[in-house]
Amino acid sequence: MFLFQKGQKIDNRYTVVFPHKEGSYAETYRVRDTSGKLRFLKLIYYSKLQYSQFDKDGSIIEIEVAKMLNHPNVCKYVDSGNLIANGQQLAYIVTEFVSGETLDKRIARENLSIYEVKQVVKALLLALQYLHLQELPIIHDEVTVQNLMLDLSGTMENLKLIDFGYAKFLNQDPSKPNLKQLNPFYMAPERLNGVSCVQSDLYSVGVILYQLIFDELPWFFDASRMSEQQVVERLQVEREHPLRMPNIDMFELDEQLLNIINKATQNDAQDRFQTAQEMMDAIDGKVKVDIIKKESEASHSKESKKNAKRGNGFADVAGMTELKEQLQSDVIDLLQNPEQARELGLKIPNGLLFYGPPGCGKTFFAEKFAEETGFNYQYVRGSDVASPYIDGGRGKIADIFSEARKNAPTILFLDEVDSLIRDRSAHNNATTAGAVNEFLTQLNNCGEDGVLVIAATNKPTDIDEAALRAGRLELKYYIPQPDKETRKRMFQIGINKRNYDFGIDYDLLAERTENYVSSDISLVIDTAARLAFRRKIGKITMALLEEAISQTKPSLTLEQIKRHEDIRDRFMGVVNINKRNKVGF
Repeated sequence: MFLFQKGQKIDNRYTVVFPHKEGSYAETYRVRDTSGKLRFLKLIYYSKLQYSQFDKDGSIIEIEVAKMLNHPNVCKYVDSGNLIANGQQLAYIVTEFVSGETLDKRIARENLSIYEVKQVVKALLLALQYLHLQELPIIHDEVTVQNLMLDLSGTMENLKLIDFGYAKFLNQDPSKPNLKQLNPFYMAPERLNGVSCVQSDLYSVGVILYQLIFDELPWFFDASRMSEQQVVERLQVEREHPLRMPNIDMFELDEQLLNIINKATQNDAQDRFQTAQEMMDAIDGKVKVDIIKKESEASHSKESKKNAKRGNGFADVAGMTELKEQLQSDVIDLLQNPEQARELGLKIPNGLLFYGPPGCGKTFFAEKFAEETGFNYQYVRGSDVASPYIDGGRGKIADIFSEARKNAPTILFLDEVDSLIRDRSAHNNATTAGAVNEFLTQLNNCGEDGVLVIAATNKPTDIDEAALRAGRLELKYYIPQPDKETRKRMFQIGINKRNYDFGIDYDLLAERTENYVSSDISLVIDTAARLAFRRKIGKITMALLEEAISQTKPSLTLEQIKRHEDIRDRFMGVVNINKRNKVGF
């Protein structure tokens, strides 16, 4: 409920024309001043502000920052003041009124061209450059598409950076953000830990650039049921993976722009653009940006070339006994005894498909399969084959298979294969068709070259049918959610690697986690460990595990499980092992 309604006066100087928006600590209004000019007024509740929103003198930083700003890409300061209303102490700030809409509303209506995207980003960088070059640099700390205003009467260059509610001066003490009020997916890694720098704002620009081009946020996941700590930890894990570049065909989308996004969103601030001017020069093509590989990606690639996948193999996999035995006899024995197989006229299969609900351990099982064989292991995801050119992806796919053949025997794992070999009948464009055709060509007889492809997906019906026939992804296995016995074994394996108390009732844990998938079980154990650490208990207890279960809901609903089972039943050529195999790790 707004404190002021249409027609009422604020501080006897500004008449409310339209109550605009209610936020966590403020309300915004469209108002008229005494001369009749439209203005934008933000009413701030002192009682709702966080400590970090005040400077050392007790002044509200947002207001002090606004008084300093004079730039065409920032709303011009008009007035500020204090008042008491409804028994509360309030402050207000008045700026020029911009007739327009926020960027998030614009892109919800229509996509921007690459030319328009560059205009938006350069205007934003001009605003940030102005802030960062102040005598005492100002960090905006909330650069999102919601805080960019487009002037409907002008062009993209007239964009204005708004809402300095969480801005800070560079010399301020670190303070952790409130993720209930702020969007973590725009935040740089150091920002999640409470530290802000110039490069933190530039990271957010990289996120916006990715969002405007691909219509999604990088490393996005559903955080609606997670605690703040869980969100931070999940983000840290996700950002260790290479940034996925969806395979799209857009005019003027080139390798340089993709590399700019990659550089801007590096985990280490030193690896990003160091100034807004440097990033603008890259967008204008004045400097060439080379692709940056994350350390984990580079080391993984190096390992795949030189070393076999090492580990305990199937010993680390809970349950799935019959599936492991079947794969051992039908595939692994063939791989390890090719001469005997040839004498009987048997061929090494070209590919396997693991499919089923998300979070059930398909990727994990593929890694353990590679360890069991002792072969080299090569991991491929969508970003590895993305290219802005129609035939660019085909060359990358050929290179991936060439590397696998060169390092044979190789397990080539295609993660989220539905995004790699998409159904051509549902995606009628040259880029998709070309990539699918190249995959089909490379899959033919790759087993004879010592390459076994293992593909994983949650959406088998989105895969092109030609990839599922004999001679390609010919052996198919449904990986369901773990049953009670497997959940018990998963808890045992997961907990035994840590300090834990006596008296853990694994049967009870398994009973209380019905319909939990493998990733849910892992999260339960991790949550219990974090509780033990915070409370300085030093070990995981049964009580902590039960508390963790109460905080962690199953990822899959019964409706979702039924939908996956229906897909399994409809999926032609599937080896239905759902009732004969247990799954988990």
